[in-house]
Amino acid sequence: MLTQRQLFLQHNAQTTLEPLLLEFTKASGMYLYDTAGKKYLDLIAGIGVSNVGHCHPAVVNAVKEQVENYMHIMVYGEFVQSPQVNFAKALADVLPSHLNCTYFVNSGAEAVEGAMKLAKRYTGRSEIISCHNSYHGSTQGALSLMGNEEFKQAYRPLLPDIRFINFNVTADLDLITERTAAVFMETVQGEAGLRTADKAYFEALRAKCTATGTLLVLDEIQCGFGRTGKMFGFEHYGIAPDILLLAKGIGGGMPIGAFISSTEIMRALATNPILGHLTTFGGHPVSCAAGLATLQTIQKENIVAGVEEKGELFKKLLVHPAIKEVRGKGLMMAIEFENFEINKKIIDACISDGVISDWFLHCSNSMRVAPPLIITHEEIEYACEVMLRNVAAVVAST
Repeated sequence: MLTQRQLFLQHNAQTTLEPLLLEFTKASGMYLYDTAGKKYLDLIAGIGVSNVGHCHPAVVNAVKEQVENYMHIMVYGEFVQSPQVNFAKALADVLPSHLNCTYFVNSGAEAVEGAMKLAKRYTGRSEIISCHNSYHGSTQGALSLMGNEEFKQAYRPLLPDIRFINFNVTADLDLITERTAAVFMETVQGEAGLRTADKAYFEALRAKCTATGTLLVLDEIQCGFGRTGKMFGFEHYGIAPDILLLAKGIGGGMPIGAFISSTEIMRALATNPILGHLTTFGGHPVSCAAGLATLQTIQKENIVAGVEEKGELFKKLLVHPAIKEVRGKGLMMAIEFENFEINKKIIDACISDGVISDWFLHCSNSMRVAPPLIITHEEIEYACEVMLRNVAAVVAST
């Protein structure tokens, strides 16, 4: 009889020729458990998904309760489904007043796709601006916005009329004009290796978009829902987008994404033509129930309050001559090494020691640290001890 690993290799589509092939049977809180019962401390949270930890009881209970009531009953936007309504209202309550209308989809890439259509439809313009080294997803439209040719060249031709600017370079904002429908920007650049921008830059960006009638679309698919130390990353900069993109951490482990704007802007998708954007499973009631439970958990347990302090503890402890830099915001960090080869050896050694990390698409010499936000000080100290031990061992053997 074939093992699960062998069946995986035979029947599941592969994203690389060398998958990690870790096989887990359970996840709880900060930990994953493999088939032999070995416990792994999770420092990547499913790439920014499990912000409240794996299988948080409140999320699990919300899912169970909704499954017993109903699951899929109609495509999005026709029936009044309480899980969708309640989650959308809860999101509006924690966002600036103009971000009061949510379109739920299934993923971050789908949120990007919907927002691209919305921006073009509302403004009547075609040009979209994105950033070099950006990442917004892998579907055709989202891939068109990716600022790394290596991951795009095999799939051209992609969407036309896309232009790129440099992140945190104010002079490049002059490329935003009256023909620009939208600027898509990660509030914190994720796959670029956790790059942040100055407050003055975001203020200038907001002003330029307002002056030219361009919609500012902030992608908080990774950095939203508390990961940076505030509920939303843009709160660090005293600005707000015209369209906000969310996914990953908002579902507590369930698949869901959203693009959020004002009722005025969002109404553009409902006319000329009607049904301007459609999704069968977007806003799935079980995922929306999980999303509401996740948001309520973050609020009730005051999870965001400790995020910045925990991030600073990582930075304080992760000191070694081989570590070139530890950067990021909150619990969204990158540990930079000399090259990918050293970084990958350290990551693999840490995984063998029961601490899971990863690297970045556009910054392969940096290790990703983005654990569930519930990580304790003791777990941070343990994780850093394991990482530093393996850094020393890899460097000594190189």
